[in-house]
Amino acid sequence: MTHLLLAIIYVSFISLGLPDALLGSAWPSMYGEFGVPVSYSGIIFFIIALGTVVSSLQSDRLTRRLGAGKVTAVSVGMTAAAIFGFSVSRSFGALCLWALPYGLGAGSVDAALNNYVALHYASRHMSWLHCMWGVGASLGPYVMGFALTGGAGWNMGYRYIALLQVGLAAALFLTLPLWRAHAGGAAEGDGAPVGRALTLREIVRIPGVKPVMVTFFCYCAVEQTTGLWASSYLVLHKGLPAETAAGFASLFFIGITVGRMLGGFLTVKLSDSQMVRLGQGIIAAGLAAFLLPLGEYAALGGLLLIGLGCAPIYPSVIHSTPEHFGADRSQAIIGVQMASAYAGNCLMPPLFGLIANHIQVSLLPLYLFLILLLMVFMHELLLKASGARAEG
Repeated sequence: MTHLLLAIIYVSFISLGLPDALLGSAWPSMYGEFGVPVSYSGIIFFIIALGTVVSSLQSDRLTRRLGAGKVTAVSVGMTAAAIFGFSVSRSFGALCLWALPYGLGAGSVDAALNNYVALHYASRHMSWLHCMWGVGASLGPYVMGFALTGGAGWNMGYRYIALLQVGLAAALFLTLPLWRAHAGGAAEGDGAPVGRALTLREIVRIPGVKPVMVTFFCYCAVEQTTGLWASSYLVLHKGLPAETAAGFASLFFIGITVGRMLGGFLTVKLSDSQMVRLGQGIIAAGLAAFLLPLGEYAALGGLLLIGLGCAPIYPSVIHSTPEHFGADRSQAIIGVQMASAYAGNCLMPPLFGLIANHIQVSLLPLYLFLILLLMVFMHELLLKASGARAEG
C-alpha cells in the first residue's frame, strides 16, 4: 500500500507540471481568436501567480483542517475544472476568471505535497519527484502540439489535460485511506498536523524563516530568468542564429531534469545542505563559462551547468524544512517558501527585461551571479539559525 501511495504522489507531481507550459505553447494560437495583444498572456500569468501565492500562504490552515490527501485531491480537481474552463472560454475575460482557481489549485497542491513528502519520505524521493514535475512540464506542450497539428485546436489541448487531471483527482479521492494509514491513522485524516495554524506574522518571526524565504526567492529568480532570457542572450550577445539558440536553450531544462534524477542517488551520500552548496557551486561554474571569453560552446556548456546546479537546490531546501523548523511548523513554512518562490518567478525576469532593454543583454551572467551570491549568503544564514536552534 505504501508503494501505491508513493506511485500516486509521483503521478501527482507529473500532473503539477502538465499545465505549467500550456499557456506559453497555446497562446500564439489563442490571442488572435480573443482579439487581444500578444502581451496579454502576462495578465493571465499574473492572475495565476497571484492565486498560487494566496493558496500557498493558506496551505497550513487548509492542511490542518483537511489533511494533505484531501487538499491534494480537491486542489487537483479545482485545477482540472479551471483547465476545462479555459478550453470552453470564448472571451479574454473568461480566461482571466478561470485563471484564479487555476492558480489557487496549483498553489495548494504544491505546498501540501511538498510538505507531505518532506515529512514522510527520504530526500532522494523529493529529488526524483521534482524530476517528475519536469517530465510533466515537458509533456504539456507536447499534448498541446498534438492537438494543434491534428487540427483539433488549442481548446482540445486544454481539454486533454483537463481529462488527465480529472482522472488523477478521482484516483486521489479513492486512495485517501492510504494517506491516512501511511501518516499513522491520524484522527484528523491524511496526517493533518495538530494544533492551530500560524499567522503570517508568527511565521516570519521564527528564526531562519526570512533567510529561507529569500533563498527561495533567489533560486526561482535564477531559474526563471535563465529560462526566459538564455536564448536572447545567445542571439544578441553571442551572435548565434535564433533557431540554434532556441534549441540550445533547452540544455538548461535538460540539465535540471537530468540533475534531479542523478541528485536522487547523490542524496544517499550527501545531506540536504551539502546538496544545496553543491548546486550553488555548479551554477557559479556555469556562470563563469558565460562570463569568460571562451566562445559560444563554452556558453552552451554553461547553460547545461546552470541547469545541473539548479537541480538539487529546490527539492533539498524543501526536504530540509522539517529538520530546520520542526515537523509541526513545516507546512506553514513551506507555504511561505512557495509564495516567495512565485514572487521570484514574477518579479525578477521582468526586472532583467528592463535592464536588457535600457542597458544591455550582456549583463545577464552578472545579474544571475549577484542573485546567486545573495542566495548563498541567505542559505548560510538559514543553516546558522538552524544550528543555533538545535544547540538551544
